[in-house]
Amino acid sequence: MKLVSIVIATACLLVSCGDEPLPKPKAELRLDYPKPAYHQTDIAALPFTFEKNDFAKPISKIKYDPNTGTIGVDVEYPSMKGTIYLTYKPVDGNLTNLLRDAQELTQKHVSKADEIAEQVYQSPEKKSFGMFYEVGGNAASQSQFYLTDSINHFLNGSLYFYAKPNFDSLYPAAVYLKNDIRHIMETLEWK
Repeated sequence: MKLVSIVIATACLLVSCGDEPLPKPKAELRLDYPKPAYHQTDIAALPFTFEKNDFAKPISKIKYDPNTGTIGVDVEYPSMKGTIYLTYKPVDGNLTNLLRDAQELTQKHVSKADEIAEQVYQSPEKKSFGMFYEVGGNAASQSQFYLTDSINHFLNGSLYFYAKPNFDSLYPAAVYLKNDIRHIMETLEWK
């Protein structure tokens, strides 16, 4: 009887021995954002209108510098910890300087960026011309743009996240907001 018990116990031990259990690998959360729904934003203090995604917080404050005519507007996405910063400046014989400043702002990210892709934007019917920059890699800003009518108006925009730049984890939010930036560019109209 003892021999039978030992054989059964040994057989159970041999059968139960197999691959050791492994812990599950760490995984990133899947980030799903709502389908964008856009509505016209027409604020009296702004010399332009555009369509804003309803997923963004309502625009609550506008910063105005009466000495330079500069107007700042923040399109905030609290759940994504990101903001699209819009800066408007009037053109008064300073278009070359405004264009150079906008391009230099983008070039400041060269040291951290894997690449910076430029895409020309033109909408002659809206008298709006500019450039969209997509910044790849662990740069502080993933997207930037500028628009102008070349005569009176100049708008510069930048996307920033309130998080340490990590391209892999920010990628879904960066793509979503990049599409919002393009929509802002395409729907912007000067007053």
